[in-house]
Amino acid sequence: MPRFVHDFPFDPSYGRTLDELLRIAAPAAPVGFDSFWRAGFEKARRIEPEPRVGALVEERDGVRILDVSYTSTGGRCGGWLVLPADGAPVRHGFVIGHGYGGRDQAGPDVPLPLPASAAILPCVTGMPVKGLRPGVPSVADEHVVHGIDSRDGYIIGDCVADLWCAASALIELVPALSGRGLGYLGESFGGGLGALALPWDERFAAAQLRLPTFGNHPLRLTLPCVGSGEAVRRHHRDHPGVLDVLAYYDAATAATRITAPVLVAPALRDPAVPPPGQFAVYNALRGPRELHVLQAGHVAYDGAESEAQALRAATTEFFATHLA
Repeated sequence: MPRFVHDFPFDPSYGRTLDELLRIAAPAAPVGFDSFWRAGFEKARRIEPEPRVGALVEERDGVRILDVSYTSTGGRCGGWLVLPADGAPVRHGFVIGHGYGGRDQAGPDVPLPLPASAAILPCVTGMPVKGLRPGVPSVADEHVVHGIDSRDGYIIGDCVADLWCAASALIELVPALSGRGLGYLGESFGGGLGALALPWDERFAAAQLRLPTFGNHPLRLTLPCVGSGEAVRRHHRDHPGVLDVLAYYDAATAATRITAPVLVAPALRDPAVPPPGQFAVYNALRGPRELHVLQAGHVAYDGAESEAQALRAATTEFFATHLA
């Protein structure tokens, strides 16, 4: 690995080479893992999303970006709807997750990977700016432990349901997508949520997960970091029984159930989301998969922009193949 200068009090590579990272396995599923998630998905699918399109926010890159809201299992979620600016028929649809901290605009997730596409960019429960809810923390370190002592009350379950309901809202708003496989894109927090959501929802035909979090919780709890995982580590030190709940929210365990093609872009070094957890998600996949290794994640580094451009090109080719 090339030399990487940093001032963190720990090694962001966690001392692992690429070969070692590619050997990290997923934890075994706890009893009732599949039935727990299937029940959650069925509950979300019974929700009438009642999507409402608001004002035009901007027009760029050949698309119109509009405010949108929809109903999820815990109430209304907000976000952005992306449609072709020229009114051309829509051939592809995407649900696009965000990192921890939420989003205040569509940002660099537009332009979309494929032309003639529509997308919904939701803000999940508790996250700024359009997912804020009374009683739900909006700060990542507090959000990630909200309800963590209960399998059925953990906030991450609501966030996964928000993605399923976002897909329902998008299909209702763009009927041409009914019966067509959707694409999913998620980075960091959104990557982990995507891994948890994908196995149970056949509407997703392909996905790209960049720097996915929530992979291999037993290992993650041994690795210091500067991200939300450190808040989970602190909570676990005082409440060790929480590992029984985290077992149901392990992105690597869920990845063993994903059958749709997935492109994973993990990093060799990442102080916020430890790479062993990221690679555990990729390694666990049993369906068609593609690996796009990044030098680092969640930090600035030389070559970051060229790597981002290469990943965008690979993502376009990936979805062109699997959403054809």
